[in-house]
Amino acid sequence: MWKELSGKVTLAALVLAAGTMAMLDRVSAEPNKFEKAASAKVSMVEAIATARENVSGTVVKTELEQKHDRLIWEIEVVTTEKQVKEVHIDAQTGTIIHVEEEKVKSKRIHRRH
Repeated sequence: MWKELSGKVTLAALVLAAGTMAMLDRVSAEPNKFEKAASAKVSMVEAIATARENVSGTVVKTELEQKHDRLIWEIEVVTTEKQVKEVHIDAQTGTIIHVEEEKVKSKRIHRRH
């Protein structure tokens, strides 16, 4: 049991470290991102956990956005049904604002005859 718990804690630490590094990389790219990240009460890891509790699948993208005077985590999840859902989470309270399904553009080639 100890090995299983230790493995889960190690995995969680790695995910947290990777997420933090990714966030810091993006923060350095845009000066405004630092202020946004500093003012968010809900961390990226917490927002991802909230999204996963409500939409099962793989998280492929996270963004911290200012929309309508609100700081919002946008968590993009690809479901097992191959749908892309975007979960909007309030970065101050951690509550889900809404979940929307993104329309995936077809990559079909249309031929003219």
